[in-house]
Amino acid sequence: MARPVLPQTRPRLYQIRRDLTAVSPAAFLAAAHGKPRGFWASGRRWVAHAGAVAEVGVDGGREDAGSPDRRSRFAVVQDHSARLFAKIGGEGGARLFGGFAFSARPCGDPVWSSFPPARFQLPEAELEHDPRAGQCSLLVRGADRKEAEKSWGRWADTLSRSGAAESPGPPRRGRPGVRPARKARAAERAAWSRMVWRTLHRIQAGEAEKVVLARTLDVTPTRPVPPLDLVLALWQEGHGSHVFLFEPAPAEALVGAAPETIATVVNGVVRATAVAGSVRVGADSVETAKLARRLFNSDKDRAEHDLVVRDMLARLSGLGCTVERDVEPHVLTLARIQHLETKIAAGIPEGVTLLDILASLHPTPAVCGMPRNAALSILTGSEVFDRGWYAGPVGWMGSDGKGMFVPALRSAVSRGAGWRLFAGAGILPGSDPSLEWEETELKFDSVLRAIARAEFSAHAATGSG
Repeated sequence: MARPVLPQTRPRLYQIRRDLTAVSPAAFLAAAHGKPRGFWASGRRWVAHAGAVAEVGVDGGREDAGSPDRRSRFAVVQDHSARLFAKIGGEGGARLFGGFAFSARPCGDPVWSSFPPARFQLPEAELEHDPRAGQCSLLVRGADRKEAEKSWGRWADTLSRSGAAESPGPPRRGRPGVRPARKARAAERAAWSRMVWRTLHRIQAGEAEKVVLARTLDVTPTRPVPPLDLVLALWQEGHGSHVFLFEPAPAEALVGAAPETIATVVNGVVRATAVAGSVRVGADSVETAKLARRLFNSDKDRAEHDLVVRDMLARLSGLGCTVERDVEPHVLTLARIQHLETKIAAGIPEGVTLLDILASLHPTPAVCGMPRNAALSILTGSEVFDRGWYAGPVGWMGSDGKGMFVPALRSAVSRGAGWRLFAGAGILPGSDPSLEWEETELKFDSVLRAIARAEFSAHAATGSG
């Protein structure tokens, strides 16, 4: 069932966008405490949003692409977003922020209660930073021009009093987060090994080429770590990643730092990155380079990476896109982990939209496996938790057809006073359960360090100790 496209009290909306002196996203998001919020950043480029004047989404139902009378959630969101965009007047285009769950199935786990199969919000206000211009733009919406003008003035005044002089880039690196010590979980590790071995047997039997299995980690910090503090800390920790916060209801938040993009559409061209194969970062640049060479020359990792590239190219070509790709992968070095990465670009034929592309590509072999349906069946029957939005596409889409979506990886969802973390590993012939366990531990690391950083910042701010 689709969510209402627009509240009945708001038959139309008017928006205003104007430039501001550089403003910290922290000040903007702090001013939006108690409202829906979001933050999307890659390096020094970011956009933050607050409030929600309308929503588009899908609450439940089962996706069945083979049924002529049942449309996918991507198609439902496409139609309802187009109707919403048609009701907006004023300056500039409009964007919806949010995402899709990994699966179209409704999630019964209460940790995902605010995250249905699809949910997008049209913000009351957006603050965007363009590092090339060295300034921010503030966009606000109201029922008419008069209301929008008043809202713009209120937001501009609030920001001028709460940190307009702060740097708009990622915060300078302070004391690095220290990964919290955790008790050994022998039973959990044994269960993981059994799951991997069972999956390997099914792969050897020819049921699938690759299956991505995931696990969770529940963390309760020694002092509360709010969503805003966590995403800002992750921004510090996640250099080179696409950092995101989507908080559709107060304290109901998804935070993460994805190493790749599923699809970015600008001016009729879709760009994507195929990322698969992992190794840690070394203690220094020499060790990091040695590990990168080992990853690049690994037959297992190259085979896993090739599966992802092959599938993404085939699906884009199937939509009629003219596809180009890197000749061979290169090593993407992030703050704590290195991956094999291949960049893909494709011209989009007329009539094909960003959500058409997303519907075709998701879930990629990097987060699911191959063949898709077989891998989905195996992982769904193996994992003892609901993925919810973990590994689902999150991001934004615009009324002009532009947009950007990343998989919700290196992610955590708020869970009472704590957080539930998610990490996965690709299982294919040659996989070792112990090494795959260590890979998931490495992928937990960025969020764990961000939690530690946020705890340390809160501790320092109180002056206690």
